[in-house]
Amino acid sequence: MAEPTVDALLHEARALGLDRFDAQALASHVLQQPRAWLLAHGDAPVDAAAAAVLRSLLQLRAGGEPVAYLTGWRGFQGLELRVTPDVLDPRPDTETLVDWALEVLDGDLGRIAAPEVADLGTGSGAIALAVARACPRAVLRAVDASAGALAVARANGARLGLPVQWLQGSWWQPLAAPPLHLALANPPYLGADDPHLGALRHEPRAALVPAAGDALADLRDIVAGAAPHLAPGGWLLLEHGFEQAEAVAALLAAAGFEAIDHRLDMAGHRRCTGGRRPRG
Repeated sequence: MAEPTVDALLHEARALGLDRFDAQALASHVLQQPRAWLLAHGDAPVDAAAAAVLRSLLQLRAGGEPVAYLTGWRGFQGLELRVTPDVLDPRPDTETLVDWALEVLDGDLGRIAAPEVADLGTGSGAIALAVARACPRAVLRAVDASAGALAVARANGARLGLPVQWLQGSWWQPLAAPPLHLALANPPYLGADDPHLGALRHEPRAALVPAAGDALADLRDIVAGAAPHLAPGGWLLLEHGFEQAEAVAALLAAAGFEAIDHRLDMAGHRRCTGGRRPRG
């Protein structure tokens, strides 16, 4: 039997209903060639062993498994991160939170020589590592309740050579002095009955849905526990569901935060909400 070509395998992927970029990403991973090579060498034969591996991955992707879990990697804010089923597959929308953090660090916190920054619920370490790379003067701490997630994040930090202190615990609990100038969090914010959960079934449920099942529970806990950990003038920036912006802003206002604002995701939704603790 003749060996299949690159184009033939990508045609099989289309027949399975796969997105073109997903199929190309999996083919690039198996064949160890960039996308440009795939486009220029569509008639190149693929040996039987590689074709079998690629077909297996295409089937898994057709079943809903994220490309990042199948390849083991995800690009985020210019970083290549190792990703496993212990952590969420980092989304481009979360880069909105990083961009806002860098805006605050360069602006309102620009005169602080070594701002203390924490990433609550770090997962793969994506947020903390992106901030550490873009703002080398920042002192980063990252927290996660999952030992498996912390192992992934710690390995990403070591491979990238970016200094982050990794701490296990729930939200603010493992954070001691010094107080923070900036805290970031992308916590679970889906309700237990959220219709999107079916498409996310391969990702860790604990990173998607608060233990209580109430979509705002973790956001509420983070806001309520913030004041003792933030320095006067310290910022808290939160990612949330696109319909939760008003509710999160109300939580921040009730907790005494000022300068409350939002940032839009790639689709134009209010994806992040944050505010500043009064300066004193």
